[in-house]
Amino acid sequence: MKDWIIYSIGFLAQILFSGRLFIQWIVSEKNKKVVTPTIFWKLSLLASFLLFVYGYLREDFAIMLGQTLTYFIYIRNLQLQGEWQKSPKWLRSFLLIFPALIVVYAFNNGEYDLNKLLKNENIPTWLFILGIVSQVLFTFRFIYQWIYSEKTKTSQLPIGFWRLSVLGASLILAYAIFREDPVLLVGHGAGLIIYMRNIFIWKKQGDEAN
Repeated sequence: MKDWIIYSIGFLAQILFSGRLFIQWIVSEKNKKVVTPTIFWKLSLLASFLLFVYGYLREDFAIMLGQTLTYFIYIRNLQLQGEWQKSPKWLRSFLLIFPALIVVYAFNNGEYDLNKLLKNENIPTWLFILGIVSQVLFTFRFIYQWIYSEKTKTSQLPIGFWRLSVLGASLILAYAIFREDPVLLVGHGAGLIIYMRNIFIWKKQGDEAN
């Protein structure tokens, strides 16, 4: 597949990821507190879908791993907000099995060699490890958010989520620079500003409550 098509998919995913953050940020600024609108999770799921495809096409295991881990957390948050159940059954079924379908298709058609996927000649070992660590850390913010939301039975983005976002995004930016990946560079560079702004809103919200 041509590079411009692959990068178009990646940039579209990052535009959606950035879009969800801008919407969440604007809504939070208006409410003077951190708010998580339903559209945040819908855009997250769609963007994750596209970025998984992008990672697959670029043979980038770190990207695929990061999206697989968060993909189902986005679905769970839509369930907590009562929006997932409103989608057509066929769409829900497809989205649930999509990551598995891609992996099965790739291996059955001989497109992927596990050693090739884990040892991409364009990614040295140290950079591969940095990519995995940064994606896992960045993904852990949603695991933290998921556990927090399950305890409260509401879909929320606590301050710990934003702190982990800043740390994870900073490491992914470093990975993107060495990997020369414009999609990750643009997406996480823009997101980092909003992550820090949400931390400020949370602290201000806490000060006003006290």
